Formats: sequence, C-alpha cells, structure tokens
Amino acid sequence: MEASSSGKTEPRPAGPKPKRDLTTGPIGRTLIIFSLPVLGSNILQSLNGTANAIWVSHTLGPVALTATSNANQVFFLMLGAVFGITMASNILIGQAMGARDITLARRIVGTSTTFFVSLAITVGVLGVLLTPHILDAMGTPPDARAEAITYLRVIFAAMPFIYFFSYLMMAQRGTGDSRTPFYFSLMNVALDVTFNPLLITGWGPFPRMGIAGSATSTLIAQTVTLAVMLVYLNRTRSILVIKPSEWRLLKPDFGIVRTMVVKGLPMGAQMIVVSLAAVTMMGLVNGYGSDTAAAYGAALQLWTYVQMPAMALGAAVSSMAAQNVGAGRMDRVEKVARAGAMYAILFTGVPILLILLLERFVLHAFLPPGSASIPIAAHINSLALWSFVPFGVAFVFSGVIRATGVVWPPLLAIVISLWGVRVPFANLMMPHWGADAVWISFPVGSTATLLLAGSYYLWGGWRKARILKPTVPQGAQPDTGMSPPDGAEESETRAQAAGVLKPAGR
Repeated sequence: MEASSSGKTEPRPAGPKPKRDLTTGPIGRTLIIFSLPVLGSNILQSLNGTANAIWVSHTLGPVALTATSNANQVFFLMLGAVFGITMASNILIGQAMGARDITLARRIVGTSTTFFVSLAITVGVLGVLLTPHILDAMGTPPDARAEAITYLRVIFAAMPFIYFFSYLMMAQRGTGDSRTPFYFSLMNVALDVTFNPLLITGWGPFPRMGIAGSATSTLIAQTVTLAVMLVYLNRTRSILVIKPSEWRLLKPDFGIVRTMVVKGLPMGAQMIVVSLAAVTMMGLVNGYGSDTAAAYGAALQLWTYVQMPAMALGAAVSSMAAQNVGAGRMDRVEKVARAGAMYAILFTGVPILLILLLERFVLHAFLPPGSASIPIAAHINSLALWSFVPFGVAFVFSGVIRATGVVWPPLLAIVISLWGVRVPFANLMMPHWGADAVWISFPVGSTATLLLAGSYYLWGGWRKARILKPTVPQGAQPDTGMSPPDGAEESETRAQAAGVLKPAGR
C-alpha cells in the first residue's frame, strides 16, 4: 500500500514488474538514468548520418550528395509517418506494464508485431515500385535522378527491417528498458559506418557499388542488428517475443490497431508539420543569398545537437509517465513532469552557453576560416539559440500529456505556434527587419509553444484520460500469462467486458 497525493492509500498493482520499474524509486535519478541511453541513441543516429554524408560527398562528389539528400527526404518522411504509431504502441505497452496487466501487454505486443510487419512489407514493396515517380514529384535535379533512384530503391528494400527495428526499440522503452535499445543502436551505427566506405569504394574483397553501397550498408546494418536483437530478446525471454505456442496472439485485435492508428497519426503528423515548417523557413532564408543560407545551415547543424537532450527527455517522460498512468500513480506523473521540465532547462541551457562561449571554434567545423557566413551564423545564434529552452520544456509537457493518450492538444499547439505564429511573424516582419525577422521568429514561436502546451498541462483534462482500461481491478492479482488455459480465457472475458479487447471473430 502506498499513499496517493490525496493522502489515501492505494493498492499497488500485483504481478510481474516491467523490465525497469518506473513507478517506484527516486524520480529525478530514474528519469536521468532512463533518458541518457535515449539521448545516446539520438546522437549516434545523427553522427551516422553525418558520417555517411561525408563519405558520399568526398568519394562520389556533389551530384551523389544531392541524390542522397533528395532520397533521404523521402526516407525521413516515411520514418516520421510511422513514428507516431510506434510511439502509440510504446505508450500502450507502458500503461499495461505499469498496471502489471501482462495478458493485455502481450495482446498489444502480438497485434503490434503483426501490424508493423505487414506495414513494413507493404511500404517496402510499393516504395521500390514507385521510387522514380516519387523522386520526379519532388523535382529531383536531372543529373542526380538516376543515382537517387538507385539509392532510394535499396533504402525501400531495407524499410521492412528499419520499421520493425524502430517498433522494437520503442516497445523496449515501453517495458522500461532504454539501455538495450542504445546498445543495439550502437551496433547498428557501427556496422553502417564500417560498411559504408567499403561498399562505396570496393575496398579489398568488397564490390565497388558507388552510391548503392551507401544504401546497402544501411540494409546490412539494419538486417544484422535486427536479427541479433531478436535472438537476444528470445534468450532473455522478453515479453516482446511471441513464441510458436503463442502465435494466436499474432491475430490482430482491431480495437488495439484502431487505438494505435487513431492515437499515433496525430503524433506522426506533428513531425510532418515541423518538417514542412522547416522547409518553409529554409525558403525564406534562401532569399537572402548563399552566405546567409550557408550560415543558417551551419546553425542548423548545431541546433540538431542542442535540441537532442530535450527530445530524449520527452521520450523518457512519455515512457515513465505511461507506466505510472497504468499503475494509477498520477501523483508521480506530476513529479515526472516537473523533474523533466527542470532537466530540460538545465540540459538545454548548458550546451547553449558552451556554443555561445566557443562559437568561433564550433562554427569552423562547418564553415571555412574567413568565410563571410561565420559572423552571420554567430548573429543568428545570438537571436535564435535560446529559443530551444522553452521548446525543451514544452516538449516535456507534451510527452507527459501524450502518455495518457491525449494526442490532439500537443499537435494543435505545434500547428498554431509554427503556422499561426512563427511563419506569419517572419513574413510580416521581414519588410521591416529583414533576415532578423526569421531569426527572431524562432523564440517567438517556441514561446508560443510553451504557453500553449503549458496551459493545457496546467488546466487541461488530460489527467482523467486513459488509452487502456485495466483488465483486472486495482489491487487484484492479474493474469501473468502463466495460468492454465481456462485462466487465460477468463482474463480475456474480463478484457472484453472492460471494452479493451474484442471477442475473437468479431
């Protein structure tokens, strides 16, 4: 028995604990320990993209880099589209694990596995067939079109492995395990970085594949890492592994599928909204010439790493809050939000200060010494860099809100702050302030995001929302998955009565 925020004692859920129990222990320390591997994974992926771009540009030239840049826009869009659904699966699993409802957790895992395998294969096949049409619709430069087609077709062939790998990474975090996904991210990046130059240049016994080699290294890295991950999860008896004796769980529960899609699409749409706003801002910047565009590009490279701690904290608080929501511990959810907001200010503020102090040195990593773009980039940072502090706090609040299954208010906050505030502000003030209007629009938009997300966090109805209804009453012993068949049937009957699962055949 534990005391709730109202002073009453509440029974703790019985049953097996998640991989890492996020419903007990010190909140600040647990949040940091959980978020650091997520941050490490994000940094690894960014470094991998940078390394691949360097190899392509230095060995194959600017046309090949243009080809991969165009193809990667499609790749990132496809990942963004599925991100929301993987996040919804993460939250579903997290809530079920927090409630110690293993029966429901395994039903979610079984349905999610079937859903993501089917989606991944469909996207991969259609993508390979439609690659030329997709690139033509993007207006890919003619001199880069052939290489872009070659590269993107291999990427689409890798998409089934990429999608399922992404789902398993998120699902493990839902069970409370952020370290294992980090280790497999490290393995994936190490393989990709190793094979990339070998297959591009044909070093030693490897074939010289040119631009196709860069994409093939991604295919090899994802396939090998996914295979090793599945072996590991099977040997550790992870809840995410569906054994042959449990294949009935792979039959899709369309109630769960509907929940993943309905809750996931708005989260995926948020990434698309942000990407479209970024493209729009780049168009505004391009109007001020190549020196300003280069300066903005260098600033963007730095901003990628500045915002990573906040994004890692946002993912961590979502997983942590989801388990506590499932456990009925809303008092801890509030504390998770406060701790996450404070850490977002700290871990975003420190790199901002370091960049401002060492600006001339860090900008030389992206711009040649003496470049006219360096003072412009420094000026951009002086006006826009601090905007990532309110962005980080808003990202944490949105992560906590989404953990309860409330997904539309965070999306609306982003839409309003970007398309109702940032972009109109920049367009309205450019005749008066010039390019400074673009840079100032970043803190203006981020402040609007924080005000909207913070207001809904304080006064919205998200605290009463739930994605799942427990299949067992609070304090009762849930089905652990080890009971005889009649116990499993009884658990499913309770689930059907609660409105979570549909009877088979309906």
